[in-house]
Order: sequence, then structure tokens, then C-alpha cells
Amino acid sequence: MNARSGLPYEVEPVAAVLAEIPLFQVLGESGIRSTARAGMARRYRSGQIIFHQGDPGESLYVLLDGLVKVVFTTEHGDEIVLNMLRRGDTFGEMALLDGSPRSASIVTARPSWVFALPRARLLELMREHPGLADEFLRLLGRMVRRLTGQAADLAFLDLGGRLAKLLLQLADKHGRADGVVDLPGLTQSDLASLIGASRPAVNRALQSLVSRNLISVQGRTITLLDVAALRKRGGL
Repeated sequence: MNARSGLPYEVEPVAAVLAEIPLFQVLGESGIRSTARAGMARRYRSGQIIFHQGDPGESLYVLLDGLVKVVFTTEHGDEIVLNMLRRGDTFGEMALLDGSPRSASIVTARPSWVFALPRARLLELMREHPGLADEFLRLLGRMVRRLTGQAADLAFLDLGGRLAKLLLQLADKHGRADGVVDLPGLTQSDLASLIGASRPAVNRALQSLVSRNLISVQGRTITLLDVAALRKRGGL
């Protein structure tokens, strides 16, 4: 069912996206359709919260379409963006493992379509398909490597290098073949959070890259003009 409208959603479009994701490919065609029927798909407007930091971890989520931000809020109310997720990405994994509350909030940066698979059904699938547990461990391994890489960047790259690397990563994940990174819903404050910097510092770093003809900036659209130089600047 669609949680917002109460109307049945089409299983096939959901199953088609799940079939693209290595985590679910081990289930086979019939298993993927069964999984799609066992969950719930919902569409969100830009700026909506899918779940809050501190909520109970009751489901695994898959982003079927759109763009979302992983947002951590301190006890003083300050917010930082930890990651950006796109079509085919999963989230909410950690709370499923240890039963702890959600460690961050998920906020849509663009209109998004999201699938939620209840924890009980996920555990059933793991018992029925041991390969699913193996893929889940690989998923967690990739998450740990990403966090390790972020820690290394903070230690070894200056702000300009971290920004250049982030722009290349965003272009790869969310951009187009012509080097355009069009990210409505992503602010300079979000960019700053992703690389551990302040918004004014990121603004200065962006202008520095512009002055060197490495990028151009029009509103929230960034075009990568010299990918080779950006890669060198980002230590890639």
C-alpha cells in the first residue's frame, strides 16, 4: 500500500529497482517480487523527513528514486549532513542490527520514492536465503570503508582538496556525462557539513576553484571544467 494515499502501489516498478541492487539480486526474480509485495512504497515531497534521529529502527529502506540527505543533529540542535543517497541506495541498516534508535534523520533533497521492508521480513529472508546475509555484510563493509576514507580525508587533505574530491564524487553519483552537477536541495551549508568545514570557508574554496577555471557555478548548478586538475587537487 501507499502509506500516504492508502492505494495499492504497483509491485513491478518496485521489483525492477530492487533487481538492480546487489543486496536483493541473490533472491532471484520470484524472491524479489515477494520482497516488493512484503514492504511498503511511499512518495515524499522535497524537504520531507522519512524518519527522525532517535526513532525506532523497524525497517530497511531503499531509495527507489530521488535524492536524500543523512542528517545528524547534536544535542544543542546543530545539524550536519553526513551523506547523500541516490536511487538504489539503502539506509537504516545499523538500527536493524542492534535494535538501537536511528542514529540520524533522513530528509529528502528532491521528490523521492522510498521502499520500506520490515525488519521481521528481512530476517526471514536472510534465513531463507543465506546469500542475503553475506550481501548485507558486504554492504556494511562498504559503509565502514566510506567512513574510514572520510576520516583519512579530514586528516590528510586540506579544505580545497576535500571540496574537489567531494565535487568529483557528487558528479559521479548525481551528475551527468557533461560534468554538470545539478543538486537542487543541496546548500553550501550541506557541502560544508560533508567535508567538515564552515559555510563561509566552502564559499571561499568554491570561488578559488572558479578563479582557477576548474569549475563554474550558476546558482546550485556546478559544472566541472577541468576534471584532471580536480582529481589532482583531491589526491585521486
